[in-house]
Amino acid sequence: MNDYIVRATAADAQVRAFACSTRDLVEAARRAHDTSPVVTAALGRLMSAGVMMGSMLKGKRDLITLQVKGDGPVGSLTVTADSGGRVKGFAAVPDVILPANSLGKLDVAGAIGQGTLSVIRDMGLKEPYVGQTLLQTGEIAEDLTYYFAASEQVPSSVGLGVLMNRDNTVRQAGGFLIQLMPFATEEVTGRLEQNLSRVSSVTALLDEGITPEQMIKLLLEGLQPEVNDTLPAAFCCDCSREKIGKVLISLGKKELQDMIEEGREIEVNCHFCNTQYGFKVDELKELYRRCV
Repeated sequence: MNDYIVRATAADAQVRAFACSTRDLVEAARRAHDTSPVVTAALGRLMSAGVMMGSMLKGKRDLITLQVKGDGPVGSLTVTADSGGRVKGFAAVPDVILPANSLGKLDVAGAIGQGTLSVIRDMGLKEPYVGQTLLQTGEIAEDLTYYFAASEQVPSSVGLGVLMNRDNTVRQAGGFLIQLMPFATEEVTGRLEQNLSRVSSVTALLDEGITPEQMIKLLLEGLQPEVNDTLPAAFCCDCSREKIGKVLISLGKKELQDMIEEGREIEVNCHFCNTQYGFKVDELKELYRRCV
């Protein structure tokens, strides 16, 4: 089953909901960055949130970036998604190894530590919108739930999960995001809370074969959920040799001249997909000629 996002409403639009299956894209990120299991889980959760939040964007060129910065060994996580279900991301330290937490699970909170969660929306305006909150638990889903309430004043519930195989590949990944509109009644709120209390684990549902559509029906039971549409999701980086060349040009003539005088090929790495771009001396000279 390919990764995808489901968008839905319920209770006469008093509730909007998103659910996603993201195993393939999280596995693609794991392979690209060779992440350890705990970093795969952390980055995978943030990427799952990113594709759902990206699907809220209106414009084709709009982007949303989620960044978690903590004092734990992973350092930071950065994820960028667009409105078309494309997402990319990386961890500052991809190979963190930690013992399991007190529940016997991957210690994502321990890997992240204390810090901040930033949400940056770039909608083509002069300045992007930036919201930031302190991390509450480091478990990401709970931190995003808090972010929506504190920074955007939208009561929300976020569930995220990544389940690993014994060979450290991704077995299941996905999540849900449910939000109450300002006019939601107490009856609707109460029923939603009741439904959420019956869901213990996103990955347990996915591992049982529950689809994102079925997850929506389960979470919104009794609230007349209506699936509006589905959207494919994928790990996708828009880096290219041309874009990297422009970055090198932006460094200026002096920096390029220093590289040329060293007389050897340089390599530039894309943080988001870990692709290496090599530039020979002759190519650096051509970039130098293009400098203003």
